[in-house]
Amino acid sequence: MTPNSHLKLMTEVLNLDKMRVVSHQEYPEIGRILKVESTEKVKKCPRCSKTSRRIHQNHHYIVKDLPWGNSQIFLEINRRQFKCNQCKKPFSEDLAFIKKRRKYTKRLAEKILEEVKETNVNVVAKKGIVTTEEIEGMLKDAATELCYLKPKNLKRLGIDEIALTKGKGNYCAVLVDLDKSLLIGILPDRTQEELKKTFLEWGSDVLEQIEEVSIDLWKGYKNLVVELMPNAQVVADRFHVMSQINQELDRAIKSEKYQANKDYKAAKNQDVKKKIELRIEALKNSKYPLLKNEQNLNERQKEKLESVRKISPKLREMHQFKENFRKIFNQSNNWGMGILDIGKWLSKAQKYFPDSYRTIVRWLDEILAYFDHRTTQGIVEGINNKLKLIKRSAYGFRNFQNFQVRALLNWHFVSF
Repeated sequence: MTPNSHLKLMTEVLNLDKMRVVSHQEYPEIGRILKVESTEKVKKCPRCSKTSRRIHQNHHYIVKDLPWGNSQIFLEINRRQFKCNQCKKPFSEDLAFIKKRRKYTKRLAEKILEEVKETNVNVVAKKGIVTTEEIEGMLKDAATELCYLKPKNLKRLGIDEIALTKGKGNYCAVLVDLDKSLLIGILPDRTQEELKKTFLEWGSDVLEQIEEVSIDLWKGYKNLVVELMPNAQVVADRFHVMSQINQELDRAIKSEKYQANKDYKAAKNQDVKKKIELRIEALKNSKYPLLKNEQNLNERQKEKLESVRKISPKLREMHQFKENFRKIFNQSNNWGMGILDIGKWLSKAQKYFPDSYRTIVRWLDEILAYFDHRTTQGIVEGINNKLKLIKRSAYGFRNFQNFQVRALLNWHFVSF
Protein backbone atom coordinates (compact mmCIF):
# COMPACT_ATOMS: atom_id res chain seq x y z
CA MET A 1 0.00 0.00 0.00
CA THR A 2 1.27 3.46 -0.92
CA PRO A 3 1.94 5.63 2.16
CA ASN A 4 -0.41 8.58 2.63
CA SER A 5 2.54 10.97 2.39
CA HIS A 6 3.29 9.70 -1.13
CA LEU A 7 -0.35 10.08 -2.19
CA LYS A 8 -0.38 13.60 -0.80
CA LEU A 9 2.78 14.43 -2.77
CA MET A 10 1.26 12.97 -5.95
CA THR A 11 -1.87 15.06 -5.37
CA GLU A 12 0.28 18.19 -5.17
CA VAL A 13 2.22 17.27 -8.30
CA LEU A 14 -1.00 16.43 -10.18
CA ASN A 15 -2.32 19.87 -9.23
CA LEU A 16 -5.99 19.36 -10.08
CA ASP A 17 -8.38 21.58 -8.16
CA LYS A 18 -10.64 19.69 -5.70
CA MET A 19 -9.19 16.31 -6.73
CA ARG A 20 -6.92 13.95 -4.80
CA VAL A 21 -4.93 10.82 -5.63
CA VAL A 22 -6.16 7.81 -3.68
CA SER A 23 -3.99 5.12 -5.27
CA HIS A 24 -1.63 4.48 -8.16
CA GLN A 25 -0.21 1.65 -10.23
CA GLU A 26 2.77 1.66 -12.59
CA TYR A 27 2.93 -0.43 -15.76
CA PRO A 28 6.39 -0.40 -17.45
CA GLU A 29 5.06 -0.70 -21.01
CA ILE A 30 2.14 1.71 -20.59
CA GLY A 31 2.78 4.31 -17.92
CA ARG A 32 1.36 5.25 -14.53
CA ILE A 33 -2.34 5.09 -13.64
CA LEU A 34 -3.46 7.39 -10.84
CA LYS A 35 -6.84 6.79 -9.29
CA VAL A 36 -8.31 10.15 -8.36
CA GLU A 37 -11.51 11.24 -6.64
CA SER A 38 -13.25 14.51 -5.91
CA THR A 39 -12.89 16.10 -2.50
CA GLU A 40 -16.40 17.57 -2.79
CA LYS A 41 -19.19 15.59 -1.20
CA VAL A 42 -22.05 17.83 -2.34
CA LYS A 43 -23.03 18.89 -5.88
CA LYS A 44 -25.57 21.38 -7.22
CA CYS A 45 -28.37 20.24 -9.51
CA PRO A 46 -28.13 22.06 -12.89
CA ARG A 47 -31.94 22.15 -13.20
CA CYS A 48 -33.18 23.44 -9.83
CA SER A 49 -29.85 24.56 -8.26
CA LYS A 50 -30.53 22.54 -5.11
CA THR A 51 -27.56 20.70 -3.59
CA SER A 52 -27.43 16.94 -3.17
CA ARG A 53 -25.06 14.44 -1.57
CA ARG A 54 -27.01 11.38 -2.64
CA ILE A 55 -24.98 9.22 -5.04
CA HIS A 56 -27.10 7.61 -7.74
CA GLN A 57 -24.39 5.89 -9.81
CA ASN A 58 -20.60 5.79 -10.26
CA HIS A 59 -19.00 6.01 -13.71
CA HIS A 60 -15.33 5.00 -13.76
CA TYR A 61 -13.16 5.55 -16.81
CA ILE A 62 -9.55 6.35 -17.71
CA VAL A 63 -8.25 9.52 -19.40
CA LYS A 64 -4.83 10.70 -20.55
CA ASP A 65 -3.07 13.53 -18.75
CA LEU A 66 0.21 15.44 -19.11
CA PRO A 67 3.23 13.13 -18.82
CA TRP A 68 5.56 13.25 -15.83
CA GLY A 69 8.99 13.32 -17.43
CA ASN A 70 9.15 10.27 -19.71
CA SER A 71 6.26 8.53 -17.95
CA GLN A 72 2.79 8.67 -19.52
CA ILE A 73 0.10 9.51 -16.95
CA PHE A 74 -3.43 8.12 -16.99
CA LEU A 75 -6.15 9.16 -14.56
CA GLU A 76 -8.81 6.76 -13.37
CA ILE A 77 -11.77 9.04 -12.81
CA ASN A 78 -15.16 8.55 -11.25
CA ARG A 79 -17.68 10.99 -12.71
CA ARG A 80 -20.40 10.53 -10.11
CA GLN A 81 -24.10 10.76 -10.80
CA PHE A 82 -26.19 12.32 -8.06
CA LYS A 83 -29.92 12.11 -7.38
CA CYS A 84 -31.59 15.46 -6.78
CA ASN A 85 -33.88 15.48 -3.72
CA GLN A 86 -35.87 18.41 -5.10
CA CYS A 87 -36.66 17.43 -8.73
CA LYS A 88 -36.05 13.70 -8.14
CA LYS A 89 -33.90 13.41 -11.27
CA PRO A 90 -30.29 12.23 -11.62
CA PHE A 91 -27.47 14.48 -12.83
CA SER A 92 -23.77 13.97 -13.52
CA GLU A 93 -21.19 16.10 -11.79
CA ASP A 94 -19.14 18.51 -13.83
CA LEU A 95 -15.36 18.00 -13.68
CA ALA A 96 -13.62 21.26 -14.55
CA PHE A 97 -10.43 19.65 -15.84
CA ILE A 98 -12.01 17.44 -18.51
CA LYS A 99 -14.73 17.85 -21.11
CA LYS A 100 -17.57 15.35 -21.14
CA ARG A 101 -17.05 12.36 -23.44
CA ARG A 102 -13.33 13.11 -23.85
CA LYS A 103 -10.52 10.67 -23.06
CA TYR A 104 -7.93 13.37 -22.30
CA THR A 105 -7.68 16.31 -19.91
CA LYS A 106 -8.11 19.91 -20.99
CA ARG A 107 -4.53 20.76 -20.15
CA LEU A 108 -3.22 17.90 -22.28
CA ALA A 109 -5.35 19.22 -25.15
CA GLU A 110 -3.81 22.68 -24.66
CA LYS A 111 -0.28 21.25 -24.79
CA ILE A 112 -1.04 19.19 -27.90
CA LEU A 113 -2.60 22.16 -29.71
CA GLU A 114 0.46 24.27 -28.88
CA GLU A 115 2.61 21.59 -30.52
CA VAL A 116 0.28 21.36 -33.53
CA LYS A 117 0.57 25.12 -33.91
CA GLU A 118 4.34 24.79 -34.30
CA THR A 119 4.34 21.66 -36.51
CA ASN A 120 1.35 19.65 -37.78
CA VAL A 121 -1.04 16.87 -36.81
CA ASN A 122 1.02 13.97 -38.15
CA VAL A 123 4.25 15.02 -36.44
CA VAL A 124 2.53 15.34 -33.05
CA ALA A 125 0.61 12.08 -33.44
CA LYS A 126 3.86 10.18 -34.13
CA LYS A 127 5.01 10.95 -30.57
CA GLY A 128 2.45 8.39 -29.42
CA ILE A 129 0.81 10.42 -26.64
CA VAL A 130 -2.42 10.97 -28.57
CA THR A 131 -3.78 9.67 -31.87
CA THR A 132 -4.54 11.62 -35.03
CA GLU A 133 -8.27 11.19 -34.35
CA GLU A 134 -7.87 12.59 -30.82
CA ILE A 135 -5.97 15.60 -32.15
CA GLU A 136 -8.72 16.30 -34.66
CA GLY A 137 -11.21 16.05 -31.78
CA MET A 138 -9.18 18.67 -29.92
CA LEU A 139 -9.25 20.87 -33.01
CA LYS A 140 -13.02 20.54 -33.23
CA ASP A 141 -13.37 21.56 -29.59
CA ALA A 142 -11.15 24.56 -30.27
CA ALA A 143 -13.25 25.40 -33.32
CA THR A 144 -16.33 25.91 -31.18
CA GLU A 145 -14.41 28.61 -29.32
CA LEU A 146 -12.28 30.09 -32.09
CA CYS A 147 -14.41 30.20 -35.21
CA TYR A 148 -17.20 32.21 -33.64
CA LEU A 149 -15.16 34.74 -31.74
CA LYS A 150 -16.65 38.23 -31.74
CA PRO A 151 -14.01 40.96 -32.15
CA LYS A 152 -13.56 43.30 -29.20
CA ASN A 153 -13.07 47.06 -29.63
CA LEU A 154 -12.67 46.67 -33.39
CA LYS A 155 -12.08 50.09 -34.98
CA ARG A 156 -10.11 49.39 -38.16
CA LEU A 157 -10.81 46.25 -40.18
CA GLY A 158 -8.76 44.81 -43.05
CA ILE A 159 -10.36 42.46 -45.61
CA ASP A 160 -8.30 40.43 -48.06
CA GLU A 161 -8.02 36.90 -49.44
CA ILE A 162 -5.49 34.13 -49.99
CA ALA A 163 -5.58 31.18 -52.38
CA LEU A 164 -6.36 27.87 -50.71
CA THR A 165 -4.91 26.01 -53.68
CA LYS A 166 -2.51 27.97 -55.85
CA GLY A 167 -3.68 28.40 -59.43
CA LYS A 168 -7.11 26.84 -58.80
CA GLY A 169 -9.06 30.06 -58.21
CA ASN A 170 -10.13 28.80 -54.78
CA TYR A 171 -9.85 31.69 -52.31
CA CYS A 172 -10.68 32.17 -48.65
CA ALA A 173 -11.39 35.54 -47.03
CA VAL A 174 -9.08 36.90 -44.32
CA LEU A 175 -10.31 39.38 -41.67
CA VAL A 176 -7.79 41.35 -39.61
CA ASP A 177 -7.93 43.85 -36.75
CA LEU A 178 -5.46 46.42 -38.08
CA ASP A 179 -4.90 48.16 -34.75
CA LYS A 180 -3.99 44.93 -32.95
CA SER A 181 -2.32 43.15 -35.91
CA LEU A 182 -4.71 40.31 -35.10
CA LEU A 183 -6.31 37.69 -37.33
CA ILE A 184 -9.99 37.67 -36.33
CA GLY A 185 -11.47 35.47 -39.04
CA ILE A 186 -10.65 33.17 -41.94
CA LEU A 187 -13.62 32.08 -44.06
CA PRO A 188 -13.90 29.14 -46.50
CA ASP A 189 -14.53 31.49 -49.45
CA ARG A 190 -14.62 35.21 -50.21
CA THR A 191 -18.21 35.47 -51.48
CA GLN A 192 -20.43 38.28 -50.31
CA GLU A 193 -22.82 35.71 -48.82
CA GLU A 194 -20.10 34.13 -46.63
CA LEU A 195 -18.75 37.49 -45.48
CA LYS A 196 -22.23 38.86 -44.77
CA LYS A 197 -23.07 35.80 -42.68
CA THR A 198 -19.97 36.33 -40.54
CA PHE A 199 -20.53 40.07 -40.13
CA LEU A 200 -24.13 39.53 -39.05
CA GLU A 201 -22.95 36.98 -36.47
CA TRP A 202 -20.70 39.68 -35.02
CA GLY A 203 -23.80 41.76 -34.34
CA SER A 204 -24.64 45.43 -34.73
CA ASP A 205 -22.74 46.41 -31.57
CA VAL A 206 -19.47 45.35 -33.26
CA LEU A 207 -20.33 46.60 -36.76
CA GLU A 208 -21.39 50.06 -35.60
CA GLN A 209 -18.09 50.76 -33.84
CA ILE A 210 -15.96 50.07 -36.94
CA GLU A 211 -14.53 53.34 -38.27
CA GLU A 212 -12.37 52.24 -41.22
CA VAL A 213 -12.26 49.22 -43.49
CA SER A 214 -9.24 48.71 -45.74
CA ILE A 215 -9.93 46.68 -48.90
CA ASP A 216 -8.53 45.94 -52.32
CA LEU A 217 -10.38 47.31 -55.33
CA TRP A 218 -13.25 44.81 -55.29
CA LYS A 219 -16.70 46.34 -55.30
CA GLY A 220 -18.20 43.38 -53.42
CA TYR A 221 -16.25 44.29 -50.27
CA LYS A 222 -17.24 47.93 -50.61
CA ASN A 223 -20.94 47.13 -50.97
CA LEU A 224 -20.90 44.99 -47.82
CA VAL A 225 -19.25 47.72 -45.78
CA VAL A 226 -21.74 50.32 -46.97
CA GLU A 227 -24.66 47.98 -46.22
CA LEU A 228 -23.61 46.64 -42.80
CA MET A 229 -21.18 49.13 -41.22
CA PRO A 230 -22.94 52.50 -41.01
CA ASN A 231 -20.07 54.40 -39.39
CA ALA A 232 -17.21 52.93 -41.42
CA GLN A 233 -15.16 54.67 -44.10
CA VAL A 234 -13.97 52.42 -46.91
CA VAL A 235 -10.24 52.88 -47.62
CA ALA A 236 -8.76 51.64 -50.90
CA ASP A 237 -5.40 50.07 -50.16
CA ARG A 238 -2.64 52.17 -51.70
CA PHE A 239 -0.59 49.12 -52.68
CA HIS A 240 -3.48 47.69 -54.69
CA VAL A 241 -3.89 51.05 -56.44
CA MET A 242 -0.18 51.03 -57.30
CA SER A 243 -0.57 47.43 -58.46
CA GLN A 244 -3.15 48.59 -61.02
CA ILE A 245 -0.71 51.17 -62.37
CA ASN A 246 2.15 48.65 -62.41
CA GLN A 247 0.03 46.13 -64.29
CA GLU A 248 -0.71 48.67 -66.99
CA LEU A 249 2.97 49.63 -67.20
CA ASP A 250 3.87 45.93 -67.44
CA ARG A 251 1.48 45.49 -70.37
CA ALA A 252 3.15 48.45 -72.07
CA ILE A 253 6.58 46.84 -71.58
CA LYS A 254 5.38 43.62 -73.18
CA SER A 255 3.83 45.57 -76.04
CA GLU A 256 7.09 47.43 -76.67
CA LYS A 257 9.04 44.15 -76.72
CA TYR A 258 6.52 42.57 -79.08
CA GLN A 259 6.64 45.55 -81.42
CA ALA A 260 10.45 45.63 -81.41
CA ASN A 261 10.62 41.94 -82.38
CA LYS A 262 7.99 42.47 -85.04
CA ASP A 263 9.89 45.45 -86.49
CA TYR A 264 13.11 43.42 -86.52
CA LYS A 265 11.53 40.62 -88.54
CA ALA A 266 10.04 43.11 -91.02
CA ALA A 267 13.25 45.14 -91.46
CA LYS A 268 15.23 44.64 -94.67
CA ASN A 269 18.05 47.14 -94.17
CA GLN A 270 20.96 45.97 -91.98
CA ASP A 271 21.48 49.41 -90.43
CA VAL A 272 17.83 49.49 -89.40
CA LYS A 273 18.15 45.98 -87.96
CA LYS A 274 21.14 47.03 -85.88
CA LYS A 275 19.16 49.93 -84.39
CA ILE A 276 16.28 47.61 -83.56
CA GLU A 277 18.72 45.15 -81.99
CA LEU A 278 19.88 47.90 -79.63
CA ARG A 279 16.25 48.58 -78.79
CA ILE A 280 15.57 44.91 -78.12
CA GLU A 281 18.67 44.64 -75.95
CA ALA A 282 17.65 47.70 -73.93
CA LEU A 283 14.16 46.27 -73.35
CA LYS A 284 15.51 42.87 -72.31
CA ASN A 285 15.16 42.28 -68.53
CA SER A 286 13.69 45.76 -68.10
CA LYS A 287 10.54 44.72 -66.21
CA TYR A 288 11.81 45.04 -62.65
CA PRO A 289 13.87 48.21 -63.14
CA LEU A 290 10.70 49.84 -64.50
CA LEU A 291 8.24 48.44 -61.94
CA LYS A 292 10.36 48.56 -58.82
CA ASN A 293 10.49 51.75 -56.75
CA GLU A 294 13.25 53.83 -58.30
CA GLN A 295 14.83 54.66 -54.93
CA ASN A 296 15.31 50.93 -54.24
CA LEU A 297 17.16 50.09 -57.47
CA ASN A 298 20.73 48.86 -57.36
CA GLU A 299 23.38 50.26 -59.72
CA ARG A 300 22.86 47.61 -62.39
CA GLN A 301 19.10 48.18 -62.39
CA LYS A 302 19.61 51.95 -62.58
CA GLU A 303 21.76 51.48 -65.67
CA LYS A 304 19.10 49.30 -67.27
CA LEU A 305 16.41 51.88 -66.43
CA GLU A 306 18.48 54.63 -68.05
CA SER A 307 18.97 52.59 -71.22
CA VAL A 308 15.19 52.01 -71.47
CA ARG A 309 14.51 55.72 -70.99
CA LYS A 310 16.79 56.53 -73.88
CA ILE A 311 15.35 53.94 -76.24
CA SER A 312 11.60 54.30 -75.45
CA PRO A 313 9.99 57.72 -74.89
CA LYS A 314 6.67 56.06 -74.02
CA LEU A 315 8.10 53.87 -71.27
CA ARG A 316 10.12 56.81 -69.99
CA GLU A 317 6.94 58.86 -69.57
CA MET A 318 4.96 55.98 -68.06
CA HIS A 319 7.71 55.20 -65.56
CA GLN A 320 7.83 58.83 -64.49
CA PHE A 321 4.05 58.97 -64.03
CA LYS A 322 4.22 55.77 -61.99
CA GLU A 323 6.89 57.25 -59.73
CA ASN A 324 4.97 60.51 -59.39
CA PHE A 325 1.84 58.68 -58.24
CA ARG A 326 3.83 56.76 -55.63
CA LYS A 327 5.24 60.06 -54.35
CA ILE A 328 1.71 61.41 -53.92
CA PHE A 329 1.02 58.65 -51.37
CA ASN A 330 4.33 59.28 -49.62
CA GLN A 331 4.35 63.08 -49.60
CA SER A 332 0.76 64.35 -49.48
CA ASN A 333 0.01 65.14 -45.86
CA ASN A 334 -3.76 65.49 -45.91
CA TRP A 335 -6.94 64.93 -47.90
CA GLY A 336 -6.78 68.38 -49.54
CA MET A 337 -3.24 67.94 -50.83
CA GLY A 338 -4.09 64.41 -51.94
CA ILE A 339 -7.04 65.39 -54.11
CA LEU A 340 -5.10 68.28 -55.65
CA ASP A 341 -2.07 66.13 -56.50
CA ILE A 342 -4.15 63.21 -57.80
CA GLY A 343 -6.24 65.60 -59.90
CA LYS A 344 -3.11 66.98 -61.56
CA TRP A 345 -1.79 63.47 -62.15
CA LEU A 346 -5.05 62.30 -63.75
CA SER A 347 -5.17 65.24 -66.14
CA LYS A 348 -1.72 64.40 -67.54
CA ALA A 349 -1.55 60.61 -67.22
CA GLN A 350 -4.82 59.63 -68.91
CA LYS A 351 -3.09 59.24 -72.27
CA TYR A 352 -0.62 56.67 -70.91
CA PHE A 353 -2.76 54.97 -68.22
CA PRO A 354 -6.35 54.89 -69.52
CA ASP A 355 -7.36 51.82 -67.48
CA SER A 356 -5.79 53.11 -64.27
CA TYR A 357 -7.37 56.49 -64.91
CA ARG A 358 -10.86 54.95 -64.96
CA THR A 359 -10.14 52.84 -61.85
CA ILE A 360 -8.85 55.82 -59.87
CA VAL A 361 -11.83 57.97 -60.86
CA ARG A 362 -14.27 55.22 -59.76
CA TRP A 363 -12.49 54.75 -56.43
CA LEU A 364 -11.43 58.35 -55.85
CA ASP A 365 -13.28 58.82 -52.52
CA GLU A 366 -11.86 55.57 -51.12
CA ILE A 367 -8.34 56.41 -52.34
CA LEU A 368 -8.51 59.86 -50.76
CA ALA A 369 -9.64 58.28 -47.46
CA TYR A 370 -6.12 56.89 -47.15
CA PHE A 371 -4.80 60.37 -46.34
CA ASP A 372 -6.96 60.65 -43.19
CA HIS A 373 -5.07 58.01 -41.18
CA ARG A 374 -2.77 56.48 -43.83
CA THR A 375 -4.44 53.08 -43.36
CA THR A 376 -3.06 50.30 -45.57
CA GLN A 377 -3.17 46.52 -45.97
CA GLY A 378 0.47 46.13 -44.93
CA ILE A 379 -0.46 44.32 -41.71
CA VAL A 380 -2.89 42.10 -43.62
CA GLU A 381 -0.20 41.11 -46.12
CA GLY A 382 2.12 40.15 -43.27
CA ILE A 383 -0.57 37.92 -41.77
CA ASN A 384 -1.31 36.46 -45.21
CA ASN A 385 2.35 35.45 -45.58
CA LYS A 386 2.20 33.61 -42.25
CA LEU A 387 -1.04 31.90 -43.31
CA LYS A 388 0.67 30.68 -46.47
CA LEU A 389 3.45 29.14 -44.37
CA ILE A 390 0.84 27.42 -42.20
CA LYS A 391 -0.97 26.18 -45.29
CA ARG A 392 2.21 24.63 -46.71
CA SER A 393 2.99 22.84 -43.43
CA ALA A 394 -0.61 21.76 -42.71
CA TYR A 395 -0.58 18.53 -44.70
CA GLY A 396 -1.90 16.75 -41.61
CA PHE A 397 -5.30 18.51 -41.86
CA ARG A 398 -8.14 16.77 -43.61
CA ASN A 399 -10.52 19.68 -44.09
CA PHE A 400 -10.77 23.46 -44.17
CA GLN A 401 -12.08 23.75 -40.60
CA ASN A 402 -8.90 22.16 -39.22
CA PHE A 403 -6.77 24.59 -41.24
CA GLN A 404 -9.01 27.43 -40.03
CA VAL A 405 -8.48 26.46 -36.38
CA ARG A 406 -4.76 25.84 -36.95
CA ALA A 407 -4.47 29.37 -38.34
CA LEU A 408 -6.49 31.07 -35.60
CA LEU A 409 -4.49 29.28 -32.89
CA ASN A 410 -1.48 31.40 -33.88
CA TRP A 411 -3.26 34.56 -32.76
CA HIS A 412 -5.79 33.23 -30.25
CA PHE A 413 -5.08 30.38 -27.89
CA VAL A 414 -8.18 29.10 -26.16
CA SER A 415 -7.87 27.72 -22.64
CA PHE A 416 -10.06 24.69 -22.26
